[in-house]
Amino acid sequence: MPANPQGRVRGKLALVTGAAQGLGAAHSTLLAREGARVLCTDINANGAAQTAEAINQECGAGTAYSIQHDVTSAADWEAAVDAARDHLGGLSVLVNNAGIGVAGNIESCQFEDWKRCFAVNVDSIFHGCQKALPLMRKHAPGSIVNISSIAGLIASDTMPAYNSSKAAVWMLSKSIALHCAKQNMNIRCNSIHPTFVDTPILDGTAKHAGLDKQVLLDKLARQIPLKMVGEPIDIANAVLYLASDESRFMTGAELKLDGGISAM
Repeated sequence: MPANPQGRVRGKLALVTGAAQGLGAAHSTLLAREGARVLCTDINANGAAQTAEAINQECGAGTAYSIQHDVTSAADWEAAVDAARDHLGGLSVLVNNAGIGVAGNIESCQFEDWKRCFAVNVDSIFHGCQKALPLMRKHAPGSIVNISSIAGLIASDTMPAYNSSKAAVWMLSKSIALHCAKQNMNIRCNSIHPTFVDTPILDGTAKHAGLDKQVLLDKLARQIPLKMVGEPIDIANAVLYLASDESRFMTGAELKLDGGISAM
């Protein structure tokens, strides 16, 4: 826990998807530490509940709640927004964090995997923003934070589905930002573009590649100018900034957390 939390999002009401582990758990925890109340959602209901329980043990009962949530389902999104209204009293911050990767180049990638990648990474944001904005308008100022990837800005021959879906998140975020601004909603929307981050996803990657986890981390770090792989807190700090009123003049922007890769 930070030595001196400043309450940078005190009074904010946040919904974080993919909150069972990794980045989503880090976002939820830091927002709570800085004064927000948080609804942790994930298709892994037990994992989301564990994140919320850990937050409540640290920050006090009633700080966090959890629900099971399939982000590809419009009906589940309606239930999630209702849960935010019932448990938090409203919604002012939406963190669209849930996402998946899909293997295979343009010849080997299966179309079903392509569609699943877009459903989780892009359709989720369409449904989420469409369902959440009516409630968020009542609790402005608000902020939507969409987790994209540096892979949405820099392509690879091995991941067309992931590249394309994360690029769609980037552009969709801009469209949402302009809509909210034109409608005078006082709701901002920005995207975050991380490179490699040390989360449980890399455990599976290492296992699939037949590598020791540290060997994989060292290999990935060599591809980054700063020679380090990100930690979840590095991304959570950016989410905190975008969720707070400190970023009130920032919308339709992309925040690159890539250790310098995109500068090459």
